[in-house]
Amino acid sequence: MSIRPKLSRRAQAIPASPIRKLVPYALAAKKRGVHVYHLNIGQPDLPTIPAGLTALREFKPEVIKYGLSQGDHALTDALIKYYSSLGYKFEPEQIVVTTGGSEAISFAMMAIADEGDEFIIPEPFYTNYNGFAITSGVRLVPITTTPETGYSCPSAEQVSEKITDRTRGIIINSPGNPTGAVYSREDMERIAALAQEHNLYVISDEVYREFTFDGVRAVSILDIEGMEERAVVIDSISKRYSACGARIGCVMSRNGNLMEAVLRYAQARLCPPALGQVVAAAAYNDESDYIEESRLEYQRRRDVVFNRLQGLDGVVCKKPKGAFYCLAKIPVDDVESFCKWMLTDYQREGSTVMTAPGPGFYATPGLGGEEIRIAYVLGCEQLEAAMDCLIDGIKAYNNR
Repeated sequence: MSIRPKLSRRAQAIPASPIRKLVPYALAAKKRGVHVYHLNIGQPDLPTIPAGLTALREFKPEVIKYGLSQGDHALTDALIKYYSSLGYKFEPEQIVVTTGGSEAISFAMMAIADEGDEFIIPEPFYTNYNGFAITSGVRLVPITTTPETGYSCPSAEQVSEKITDRTRGIIINSPGNPTGAVYSREDMERIAALAQEHNLYVISDEVYREFTFDGVRAVSILDIEGMEERAVVIDSISKRYSACGARIGCVMSRNGNLMEAVLRYAQARLCPPALGQVVAAAAYNDESDYIEESRLEYQRRRDVVFNRLQGLDGVVCKKPKGAFYCLAKIPVDDVESFCKWMLTDYQREGSTVMTAPGPGFYATPGLGGEEIRIAYVLGCEQLEAAMDCLIDGIKAYNNR
């Protein structure tokens, strides 16, 4: 008998996506003729920004060539223009275009931290941060936030007690995935003060910047004075312009040494996607009301989901202030089993709903067992039908 070759510890440790791991059950349900409302993944159903699609149709090169490692000039110029409109001045060498926000986060982690170093991060958080940390050889040190407080920003004391001699930075995401929480200026100033006091970086994932509700404004780490050498901004066109498959993001910082290191990582993977950059440059140069119209639509959808949840006894959910997610504590004994059961055993008038189980958004074992993430990426009419399924399904699961 032959001996199977071993995998690396890294390969064995990287987690399966909690957002995608139930896909086989969803596919099986569809084969049985059940309609599945997908609220499990942050894939907007809004049309991709028209300017981007027009630019893509008009892009007819004879050869799709390698581009610049830091991103082609058309896109970096468009990014500089976009950030200038927000009040932030950047130079070309302070921007590296990446293959989605995912690569931007990985580049930032690897440029800042050595193997075994640590990043402090509020949990629950975007599940793929776990994977980025493992592939980068770093450790995420979580600070638990709760649904009862709306997953509010941790206190200075909570952060300080997690800082060790291996801590290299703090990772924040506001507006947040999966919680929809938006940090205030006071929150951001508190994080910045800790970074300055302890000589740390702040990696600020700001991909949902424009999607805020009820008059709330997202505060960027760039708004905080004294962070020029410490602030690292992660951005992406995936959600802002409904262009997830274009795979274009960027990492930005005014720290020259850091950006030189990030550029070397970018050179090692050659260049970001050429076609995606065509879409992105046109999107960032667009002056239509696309983003504002998208924001208003997501606010309407947020209201549908939140209002329906409030009608169910035992739910704990503060109204999300941004992004397009709702993380809710629901009255079930095991949310992993519930989410699977909804796909294998339940249907209402020929339909069911797929959500993302909460535990995958935590680094601390045992947490999130009563929480689900709902991505409100369907129109309001479909969302109403999906929430009918979800609420009825919770009751049926508990009475089974």
